[in-house]
Amino acid sequence: QVHLVESGGGLVQPGGSLKLSCEISGAVFSIDVVGWYRQAPGNQREWVALITNRGRTNYEDSVKGRFTISRDNAKNTVYLQMNNLKPEDTAVYYCNAEEEWGQGTQVTVAS
Repeated sequence: QVHLVESGGGLVQPGGSLKLSCEISGAVFSIDVVGWYRQAPGNQREWVALITNRGRTNYEDSVKGRFTISRDNAKNTVYLQMNNLKPEDTAVYYCNAEEEWGQGTQVTVAS
């Protein structure tokens, strides 16, 4: 079993940047894939990006070229660097691994 804690959300203007962190504890050796998801009010939770234990990455089309997922194995942390943020990126962002979810971190993009 793993435990995930997200941080780094906040309020940012359109065009701005934020870096989210997902700190993982527990059975981290068992993790193959870590994903970032987001859920806007009234919408279903949607996948944003993933990174495998071999460092392979994949992104949802609307964030390609703007978001970068990375990992620091020494810190058991996965990051989501978000650049050129848009109002439609506003959501609660969650990380997921081994069918476990963190509590989420709010990202609001507004002027």
